[in-house]
Amino acid sequence: MDIGVRSWGDRPDGSTVMLIGTYPVEGEINGRLPDALPPLLSLTSGRWRSALTPVLMDEVVPDEPGQEVVLDRLLDLLVIAALKAWFARPEAEPPAWYAALADPVVGRVLRLVQDDPAHAWTVASLAAKAGVSRAALARRFTDLVGEPPMTCLTGWRLALAADRLRDTDDTLDAIARQVGYGSAFTLSSAFKRVYGVSPRQHRSRGA
Repeated sequence: MDIGVRSWGDRPDGSTVMLIGTYPVEGEINGRLPDALPPLLSLTSGRWRSALTPVLMDEVVPDEPGQEVVLDRLLDLLVIAALKAWFARPEAEPPAWYAALADPVVGRVLRLVQDDPAHAWTVASLAAKAGVSRAALARRFTDLVGEPPMTCLTGWRLALAADRLRDTDDTLDAIARQVGYGSAFTLSSAFKRVYGVSPRQHRSRGA
């Protein structure tokens, strides 16, 4: 630790510098992205050169007030930029939901569902928001995402519920309302059908 709390090594002017950052990735929602990535993702400078890296290098050395917040945001931006570059490669095989976000119709519907899962969405109301017919949305969504809109909505709601059961002390009734179910009973039935355990069992396992 001779060269600082956040810097380790033999000397500060070495020819190679390694910057390391970590993320705890837990839960159903956060797990979707790592599941779509290889165990090791490598982007060489010939393929991707980020202007954020020198900024991160400058910020990581001094131990100053507010530094942790700055580093966290820079790391967020760097990871997002790296993932965009990875999925933009000609040979890339991004997950269907990621590729579908770029579609002007399906991407809008996905964002509506994700931003407001508690809304009483139907295929018709989503189609109206997207400016297409119900049949056109159902066909286009299924082709791009790999499942119908309502199946995707159900999966998103239950994944949110699973994470909130683990991360909060909210009652099952409160979580049900937050994710778009009318009661704890309807959420519990759907949850057990998909996850194979009751919400109470899922919460106990998380604890």
